[in-house]
Amino acid sequence: MREDNDYTQTQIAKILNVGQRTYADYELGKTRIPVDSLIKLAKYYNVDMNYITGVSNNKKPFPRS
Repeated sequence: MREDNDYTQTQIAKILNVGQRTYADYELGKTRIPVDSLIKLAKYYNVDMNYITGVSNNKKPFPRS
């Protein structure tokens, strides 16, 4: 999704309050991304948590309370 939206790793890392290297490790699967970061990404991209974690291919919007 990052590349589809033409964002750099540095831009997304800043949103997650992590360094670019840490974010790169998330993408490479070297480090597990924390749940709070997954929530931030789901909100940022406005997609369901199931989509952001790869459980579903359905890009439903992030549920707003």
